[in-house]
Amino acid sequence: MVTPVSAHIVKAFSEELEQLSADVSAMGGLAESMVTDALEAASTRDAELAGIVMARDAEVDEYERTIEKKIIRLLALRQPIAQDLRTCIAALKIVNDVERVGDLAKSIARRVPTLIESEPTEFAAAVDGMGRLVQSHLNEVLDAYATGNAEKAIAVWERDDNVDEHYNALFRELVNAMADEKSMIEPGAHLLFIAKNLERIGDHATNIAEVVHYLVTGADIAETRPRGTRPTYQGGE
Repeated sequence: MVTPVSAHIVKAFSEELEQLSADVSAMGGLAESMVTDALEAASTRDAELAGIVMARDAEVDEYERTIEKKIIRLLALRQPIAQDLRTCIAALKIVNDVERVGDLAKSIARRVPTLIESEPTEFAAAVDGMGRLVQSHLNEVLDAYATGNAEKAIAVWERDDNVDEHYNALFRELVNAMADEKSMIEPGAHLLFIAKNLERIGDHATNIAEVVHYLVTGADIAETRPRGTRPTYQGGE
C-alpha cells in the first residue's frame, strides 16, 4: 500500500531527478554557446568576444561542481535503482564531457588574439566549416539527451567519422601549405590547434551519444559494431 508519506517521497525524488536533468541540459547549452561564440570570434577575429568566451568557462566549471554534489547526495540518500540509477550515472558522465567541451572552447578562444596578428588565410573557411559540423553534432546529441531520443544519439555517433575525415583532410592541406610557404607557419599552427580542439569536441559529442543510448535503453553500444548499422536494443527497465 502506498502511504501519503511514501507517495510524497517518490514525488520529491522524481522532481529531483527532473531538476538534475534540467541542470545538465543548462550546462550543455552553456558549453554549446561557448563553442559557437569561440568559432564566431575566430572567424570574425573578434578579441572581445573571445574574452567573453574564456570568462564563461568558470560558469561551466561551477555547474559541474554543483551537479556532481547533487548526484552524490541523490546516490547517498535515495539509493536509486534501474532507470533512476541510470539517470544519475548518465548525468555524472555527461557533465564530465560537457566540462571538457567548455575547456576546449576556451582554448579556441585563447588563440584568437594571436590569430588577429596574422593575415587571414584561405584555410580559415575550412576550419569554420568543420566547426559548423561539430556544432551540429553537439547540438543534436544534447537535444537527444534532453528528449530521451536514443535514435538521434545513435545518428550522431554514426557520423563521427565525418568529423575525423574533415580534420585529416584539413591537417594534410595545412601542413603542405606550411611547408611550401613560411608565412603560413604561424597562422597555420594556430588553425591546426583549433581544428584539433574541434575534433576533440566531436569526440566528446560521441561520448555523450553513447551515454544517452545507455540511459534510454540500458545497453551499451558495442564498440565492435561497424558504423552504419543499427544497434540491437535491449530495452531498459
